This record gives sequence, C-alpha cells and structure tokens, in this order.
Amino acid sequence: MSRSIARISSLTRRVSRQWLTLALLCAGATTAQAATNTLTAVNAAPTGGDQVSIRLTMATSAPIPSVFTVNEPARLSIDLPDTDLAVDQRYQRIDQGAVQAVAMAEGDNRTRVVIELTAMTDYTVNRDGNAIVIGVGGDVSTQTAPMAAQPAGNNSYQPATASMRGPQVRDIDFRRGEDGAGRVEIVLDGVNGAVDVSERGGQVIATMPGVQLPAALERRLDVLDFATPVKTIDAMQRDGNTRIVITPVSGADFEQVAYQTGDRFFIELQPITASDKAESEAQEPQYTGQRISLSFQNIDVRAVLQIVADVADVNMVVSDSVSGNIALRLEDVPWDQALDIILQAKGLGMRRENNVITVAPLAEIAAREQAELAAQQATTNLAPLRSEIIQINYARAGELAALLRSTTGELSLLSDRGQVTVDERTNSLLINETRDKLSEIRNVINRLDIPVRQVLIESRIVVANREFSRNLGVSSSATDNAAFESSSGGNYLVDNGYTINLPVNNPAGTITTSIVGDTFNLDLALSALESENRGEIISAPRVITANAKEAKIEQGVEIPYLEAASSGAATVQFKEAVLGLTVTPQITPDERVIMDLYVTQDTQGDTIAVQGGGSVPSINTRSLTTQVLVDNGDTVVLGGIYEQENRNQADRIPILSEIPLVGGLFRRTQSQRDKRELLLFVTPKILKEQLSLGN
Repeated sequence: MSRSIARISSLTRRVSRQWLTLALLCAGATTAQAATNTLTAVNAAPTGGDQVSIRLTMATSAPIPSVFTVNEPARLSIDLPDTDLAVDQRYQRIDQGAVQAVAMAEGDNRTRVVIELTAMTDYTVNRDGNAIVIGVGGDVSTQTAPMAAQPAGNNSYQPATASMRGPQVRDIDFRRGEDGAGRVEIVLDGVNGAVDVSERGGQVIATMPGVQLPAALERRLDVLDFATPVKTIDAMQRDGNTRIVITPVSGADFEQVAYQTGDRFFIELQPITASDKAESEAQEPQYTGQRISLSFQNIDVRAVLQIVADVADVNMVVSDSVSGNIALRLEDVPWDQALDIILQAKGLGMRRENNVITVAPLAEIAAREQAELAAQQATTNLAPLRSEIIQINYARAGELAALLRSTTGELSLLSDRGQVTVDERTNSLLINETRDKLSEIRNVINRLDIPVRQVLIESRIVVANREFSRNLGVSSSATDNAAFESSSGGNYLVDNGYTINLPVNNPAGTITTSIVGDTFNLDLALSALESENRGEIISAPRVITANAKEAKIEQGVEIPYLEAASSGAATVQFKEAVLGLTVTPQITPDERVIMDLYVTQDTQGDTIAVQGGGSVPSINTRSLTTQVLVDNGDTVVLGGIYEQENRNQADRIPILSEIPLVGGLFRRTQSQRDKRELLLFVTPKILKEQLSLGN
C-alpha cells in the first residue's frame, strides 16, 4: 500500500510541473456551445527506434487541430475544437522515446492534449478518418501510414505544401522563449519580397504582399496560456495578401523584434520589466537640443545668450541685472546644455514658459516667485466661494472628508475658508470652496474613488490520520516565527522553513504553518488520499473580501448548559466551541498577497460545577497569530492541532472466561489509540475581470 501512495505522490509532483500548459482557456472569451465531437481514447505505441506514435481516437470525423509548442519545459500541445473529453485516465505515463506522458483537459468547448517531452524534437500531426495521429521523434515521416486514398485537404494537418502556385505560407507556429518572450514563427515558401511589420492600434501587424495563405492556416491561435505578452494570433488572406495580426495582452509592456532566417520569418514580443524600463529611461540623454560650438575670450554674457537664442530659435528675455563677461570653449554640445553651463558659471537662473525663456540672477527669480505666490494667496482669499455636491461611488464619503480635512499647510486641499460636509444617506460630499480648489479636490477624489481589488479566500478543513499527513507531504516548518497562545498558558515560537515533510515534529498543542506552491497538485493529493479513507475534507468554505479588509470563517457548535438564576429558575445559555479563521489580505504591487492570519481552535473541556447548583462547560482554546507573504494562488497550511482517541475492547466467552487460572485463555483485551491531525488550508486568489476556467 505504501508503494501505491508513493506512486500517487510522484504523480502529483509530475502533474504540477506542467500545470501552466494545462491551464484552461480564459472564461468569457466566447459563448460556449454544445460540442460536436468527443475524444474517446488516447493510445501510444513505439514504431521503431526512438519513434513514438500517439493516436487520438474521436467519436466522429477528426477535427482540424491547432498545434503549439513550448521549449522550456518541452511540451507539444494539440487543441481540438468543438470536442468533449471522455477519457477516464486524463494523465497517462508513456516513458517511451522522447515522450514522457500525455495529459488532457477540457474547457470552453474544446479539449487540449499536452504531450510532455524530454526535449523538443521533430513531430507530425495527421488526420486519419476519425483519429489524429501524432508522430514524435526520429524520422517522423515514417511514423504514420500513407493516406493517398483520401483527399489531403480533408485528412491531413501537415504544414502547407507546394500544391499552391506562387509564394505562400507553409506553416505558422508559436513558441515561448526562455525569457518569457512570445515568438511567432512563419514558414515561407518562395517569398522573396520584404515583410512589412508595423504597430497600429496596439496590435503588431505583418503584411506579406502577394503571398497566399492556405485555408487550413487561416484561423485564430489563442496563446494566452503561455504567459507571454502575446494574447492571440490571427492569420488571414486580404486582397491577395497574407496578413498576420498579433494582439498583445492588455497593459503589457513589450519590445517588438522582427527578423528572417532562411525561409523562416520571426516576430518576437519581448516583455519589458519595470526595472528595464526605469534603466532605459535613466540612460536617455538629458539634453536633446541642436549641437553647437562656442569659443570666446572675454565676451559679454548677454551676447552669448543672444547667440544661443538664435541657434535654438527660441524667444529669450534677459533681465537688466545680467551683466559681465565670460570666456568659454564648447565643442559640439547641445544648445540646452551650453545654456545651463553659462547660467551656472554666472550665477543665473531661467524660467521657461512655452517658447519663451526668461534669464535673471537666481535671487531676482526667487524674489519674483515669492511675490507671485503672495499675489496668488491674496487672490485666493478674495475669490468667491462656490458650492458643489460630489457623488462618491466606491469609497465612503466620511473617509474622504476626513482625508480632505487632515491635510494642513501648503499641502492642504481645503483653503482656510473652505468647508466639506458629508451626507451619509446619499454617500455624497457637499464642498464649499473656490473654483481652483474645487478643481483640485475633484481630481483627487476621481483618483481615490475607484473600485477596490478583491481577494477570494479559499479554505479547506481536513481531518487526517498520521499516515495521511505523512503521504500528503506538507511541511509544518514553513512560516515566519509566529507566536501563539494556548489555554494552558505560555507563549511559543514556531520556526518555519520551506520544506515538505509531515507529520509535524512539534510540541503537543502547538499550531504551525507551511506554504504549498501548487493548488492543483494539492487538490489531486487530497482527493486521492481521501478516497483511501486516510483523511477527510470536512469543509471547504470560500469568502470574497476587499483588499486590506478582514474576512472571517467559523465552523463549530454552541454548547448548551443550564444557568440558575437568583429566583431559582434555570435558563439555557450557550458557549461557542468553534474553529475560526480570520484573514486580512493585502495585495502587493507585484501581484502577491500578504495575509494576516488569526486562527482559533476551541473544544469542549471539563464540566465545572458552580455554586448554587448546575454546571458550566469549560472551553479549551488554542490560537495562532501570524503574517505570511505568498504568491497569488499559493496555499498556506495550518497544522499541529491533534486529537487522540483511546479505545479499549474486551472479548470473552461466558462462564469459561471466569474459571480461575485458565480463564485468561478465554478472554481477549484489545487497546487501540487513534491520533488524528486537523489541517487548515488557506489559498488567496486575486480576482481579475476575467478568470480562467478551473482557476
């Protein structure tokens, strides 16, 4: 039995490594319709040497599939449109040639088959009646039987051949680069002209004049699952030209690169990280003006400024206070840099408004700006007040009003005469301010009154025996140092790492936490081990909460007891004994989640007699308070809560078991001790506008 469990654990680890390629299509992209075909069987067999043939058997005529590849890890994906999945074993080990395993998933009215490879190799994909035959490795041209008896246009999905006359596209493929770049590979035949690649309307469009596109290749490829800047690839024929339209992921920053090698044309969309973007901006030149050369000895400063103004073709006003001479020699420098050098050398400053530059001594500019500020303040004090009602949509009007009143001094949003009033009934603000201040306040409110991002908190409460915990492979040594309090008194520190090893070697009564990186792997392990009666998922509550807002989940019982009153009557009172989880998530800028966790485990203890009659049940409590940082979709495991049950059973034969000396031969006493652990799995998932099926 232990070998069987080991195989299940091994299987779940292997499935986790290719979860990215099995992620289903984004929900809401299209309206799902009833599938017209069904994948009924998947069979693999060696065909000699390192060659492997994989046959996908359909219920009716095989559809035209879409094929994608991923280099790292090596994967070959086949999408079957309008197809349901009716294969019982959705993950099959092959371990022949370059093929390791075959995994299947369905969603959005199509089925995806992912072939796990040891390394990328040659392959062919052919239709054979109601089957699709994939040849992998070796000389793939010999892996499938000839199909000369059937029209090639109906049963073959090989790259386009030379049956078309003139330049044409033979194949379109998509691959994910090691750096996360999306690479579109276009195989050409007889194309000698240039390919026009441009970016219009947020899309990258490649136009090949006079190039034909086979009907089998005129389609859309949805490659969002590959985690690159590319969302979809549309291939179409327009006015005798082939056009490839690449639509990037919304909001993605990327750099476009296009190049040709032999008969293959590549278009890459390389992601740009925030650090790369900041570094690029830092390396941009500070001065961009026309380059000039100046060489003077003891020239009047006003004359040099006039020369710079003529070269730059700008209007320049020079204060009467500017005087003196300067000697300088500048060769091939931007005129704006030359102007800064001259001003610094003579203690001058400048202010630019549109195409007019004003030059004056720094002290004179500072005095002028101070005078302008005083004039603006006087104007503000005399400006008429206006009233405006601003409707607040997502935030609380009272909180925004407190924010407006909290700022003071120069940063204050309200002037000395301004007022803000809150209407709680309509969640609106009544603001009495000047026109300029009203505009500033309106802009601030528009930036603050936005929908708050939400987090789905998924939890699973599992009761596991020791063998279940051991085979589950979850570690309790993986958290920050977390202090918890127990009803028995004392504080403890839980030391955590990121290892995988259960059961937990922790003191009795302590609660510990760990982190599991793959929810899909975890669900598979829980389902497999639960089917063997080694553990039980007793509850799986879910709750959605706003960012930085508390969510609370409780499960338990209320224990009734009688409480005597002074009049002698007794009333029924209740005490709660619950397993409680309080989570406060915080979404970080890099799409991770910080969770403040507070866990309580209350159980009924001894019954205590009270004065005056009656008794009150005591409550044994355990609690944990900690903070963890996890990736979006990772799972935090809280463990270390043990329950132990001792059972004594006596079997005997009447009369004979009571005979002195020999009576023991007719009696049997059996003692059994069961130790179970309560595990709590907490998974935060950041909600987006569009969620993927199965996420």
